[in-house]
Order: sequence, then structure tokens, then C-alpha cells
Amino acid sequence: MINPLTRRAALLLAPVALLTAAPGSAQPPAPRAGPGYPERPIRFIVPFAPGGATDIVARGLGQKWGEVFGQQVVIDNRAGAGQILGTELGARAAPDGYTLLLISITHAINPALVPKLPYDSLRDFTPISLAALSPQIFVAHPGVPAKNVPEFIALAKAKAGQLNYASSGNGSGGHLASELFKFMTGAPMTHIPYKGAAPALIDVVAGQAQVMFTSPLAALPQVKAGRLRALGMAGAKRSPAAPDIPTVAEQGVPGYEANLWYGVTGPAGLPKSIVATLHAETVKALAQPDFRERLLSQTVEPLGTTPEQLRAFVVSETAKWGKLVRTANIKTE
Repeated sequence: MINPLTRRAALLLAPVALLTAAPGSAQPPAPRAGPGYPERPIRFIVPFAPGGATDIVARGLGQKWGEVFGQQVVIDNRAGAGQILGTELGARAAPDGYTLLLISITHAINPALVPKLPYDSLRDFTPISLAALSPQIFVAHPGVPAKNVPEFIALAKAKAGQLNYASSGNGSGGHLASELFKFMTGAPMTHIPYKGAAPALIDVVAGQAQVMFTSPLAALPQVKAGRLRALGMAGAKRSPAAPDIPTVAEQGVPGYEANLWYGVTGPAGLPKSIVATLHAETVKALAQPDFRERLLSQTVEPLGTTPEQLRAFVVSETAKWGKLVRTANIKTE
């Protein structure tokens, strides 16, 4: 039986359905930038190490932008300090359209987790578009005697304190997804943070940790090879790339959802004409069949929202994860 906190947690923490909200285009659209923009290369800061879904999204967009603008788009991977290092660089850049920033779920988690951020996650950025969404996947070592979410919850309760979950680090998407799962189900697990998703996944494959919420990009090949077992997907619906894997929500945890996501922003004060140009070209890029199919094959859903919808989504995600951080008393150390 699911913990009685489930219903309350679902109501408090489930994300608001903002992606179908009325778009900002109800107002007259801002004029697009003139033919002089861009006149030089664009720097696209990605506050993660190279590899993974962040690179697929960023490099794909950079390639498409470059083809349209006739200028190079330089992907600048600036990992460090839980994505704070690269994000601060984006916030401090000149608002001229030549420095952009890819934000992710950690952009919404850090305000509650880090007491003194060197930037304001809303005020210091100009939203352009929510580019893509990817559900996390809940995986287990094959030696774990649970084949689905209900069986795992029962096992965790029977072996209280004996099961460990890995994550790519304190405050990461996987860490918060696991804590949300614990809160909504009452399944006790111990957190083992790693310095990155790759070493964490390696240890789950090796059986050093029992389970993990992570990106399906790296985990699904291990599932298909039989080195991991998929317990569930953390999205609101089944992924087209893995339709045989049920969601956590449909397995008795209603309202559970923990997605990875990727948004395009610039520094505060970005001119409306440049925002309009970048938004239009981002939406066009994400609709192109080759890029769209590449993303979908990696369990990444291309979106392409309005700037207003991205801002509302970040507000919603910040409230959701902030409430969990405070309720579950999650600390970085």
C-alpha cells in the first residue's frame, strides 16, 4: 500500500501544466532583429561537461542556428559547482544576443538548495524557449529482487536502511527525483552521491548501489543489454522511445513526475527584437524532421515554447522542487 503522503505530495508537488497555457503571442509580436544580427559568432554556454542530452540539444540547436545565421555558434561547456559556474557566466554576459545559456532542472533546484547564489534565477535571465523535455528513468541492478515499482517499494520497506540509490551529485535532478519518490511512497533509501552521472551509473551496473533515477540516454542501452532493469519512467506519459516501460505514476504513485528539461535563455535585458529572432529560429529548428527524430530517438521530446511559457515553467519548477527541498530538509552536504 502506498504511503498516505502520496495524495498530499502529489497535490503539492506535481508540476503545473503550463506548456499548454495561452502563449504570449496574444500580444503583438516583437519585431525581429534586423539583417545585421548576428554579425559575429554566438557563444552558447552549456553549464555541463560535454556529452549527454544537454550536448545533443545544444549542439543540434547551434548547428541549425549557424545554418540560418551564417555565423558560427560556439558551444562553451562550463561545468562546475552544480552548474552555478556556467550559469553565472551567462547571467553576467552583455545583453547583445552574442551569449546565450542553456538552463536545466538544476536552474530550478539551486535557489532552494544553495543559500547565496551569485545570480537571481529569474531576474537575471531573459527566457527564449523551453527547447526539450526528457523523463528520467528509474533503474535497478538486476540482482535487486523487484521487477516493478510496487515490488521495489515493498522491498525497500522490508529492508529499511539497506538499499542505496546513486545520483550524479547533491542537488542533481536524479537526487531530487529520488527524494520525491521517497517522500511520495515512504520507501526508505540511502543517498550515495557521485561526481557525475557516469560513475554513478557504473556503480549501479556493478551492484555497488542498488537503484538510480537518471537520463535514459545513458541507461537504456544498459537496460537493453540486461545489465540494468528498468522499474519505471518518471514522465507524465510513456516515452515513445521506450513504450514498454510503464511510468512510475501508473504503477501506483499518482502525480509522480520528474523530468529533465532544457531551456534557451540570454542575460537580462536582451532586446525584444533579438529575443523574437532567436525564439523563431529555435522553434523552426526543433520542428525540422532530422533534428526532431534525433531527439526523439534519445527519449528527448522537442518542444519550442514561447518565452512567456518558459518563464512560467521555470517559476513552476522552482516552486515544486523548492517545496521538496524544504519539506524533506535536503542539504547539499
